[in-house]
Amino acid sequence: MSLELSKSLQSTVDALSKKFPDKLIEVYQSSGDTFVWIESNALLEISSFLKNDQHFIYLSDIVGTDRYTSDERFEVIYNLLSLKNKTRFFVKVRLDEEDPTVDSVSTVWPAANWNEREVYDMFGIRFNNHPDHRRIFLPEDFQYYPLRKEFPLLGIQGSIELPNTTPDRE
Repeated sequence: MSLELSKSLQSTVDALSKKFPDKLIEVYQSSGDTFVWIESNALLEISSFLKNDQHFIYLSDIVGTDRYTSDERFEVIYNLLSLKNKTRFFVKVRLDEEDPTVDSVSTVWPAANWNEREVYDMFGIRFNNHPDHRRIFLPEDFQYYPLRKEFPLLGIQGSIELPNTTPDRE
């Protein structure tokens, strides 16, 4: 690898490359952070390895993105921290539009529970074996995913009941 990484991050990338040579798609840096794009079917195994062997015990955030492409439209990004090594590491998976599904990492990091529910609620990405797979912000019968790029900026009229009056202003 020709990336300039800290010693601990280089050690993590080397360990991943050695243990999962066919599951890493790309390792790169952006804005000073290190990203590894992996095969989605290896997420649970790689997550367990990163937590148990590489000390990334803290899942800071999970972010969904809609790349709005015909191939691998959706992306899920896991923001991990190693408090021991004082390093941040991002793991990314890409998912097809037809079946945006990936394994839940809530068995590895329990904090993933609500983050995965939010990604599901906003993008429609499903997490296999999630302990409480339901919407977190929107009603269960809401048929749309508002952070998908095709969702209209002004929403879909009549899709959700809104109050019919404006509150009094004082």
